[in-house]
Amino acid sequence: MAKSSSNLVNIGRITGVFGIKGWVKIHSDTEPRENIFEYSPWWLKTRHGVKPVEIDQAKPHGNGLIAHIKGVDDRDIAETYTKVDIAVERAQLPALEEGEYYWHQLVGLKVITEQGPEPLVLGAVQKLLATGANDVLVVKGDVEALASLDNKERLLPYVPGQFIKRVDLQAGEIYVDWDPEF
Repeated sequence: MAKSSSNLVNIGRITGVFGIKGWVKIHSDTEPRENIFEYSPWWLKTRHGVKPVEIDQAKPHGNGLIAHIKGVDDRDIAETYTKVDIAVERAQLPALEEGEYYWHQLVGLKVITEQGPEPLVLGAVQKLLATGANDVLVVKGDVEALASLDNKERLLPYVPGQFIKRVDLQAGEIYVDWDPEF
């Protein structure tokens, strides 16, 4: 079944196999991590295309999660799904409160610092990193494509009100209070 990946949002990844009966290890990007099992179907982004699968059993195991894909009862078949992203349809994601954003909404936004006499483009959000204290925006400058200050990569703490001043999804911009020298 063909599926447009533009309607899909990554929520995790299959990282390996578990046992001999087709179980797989799961890395979840949801909070809490077990919420990944509330979505169905999962769309697996394989090298052969996007494929829907159902999970018929799932549970926490040690510090991680494991799941069984319906109809996959063999370790070798399960192994073909390792290192594959897990996505769901965008419409399945719950609505957020005002001022809250999903990570996928922030990736690609232009980051503009309001420090200094005039606003300066620092770059665009490449990805986000989860750290113990707060999430971090990985912002990459691109002088040619974005007319940014430079081509540096910067790590900006995602702390609304302190460093993140406002997010404008319509304009595709995040305004920050960040010293361009950092």
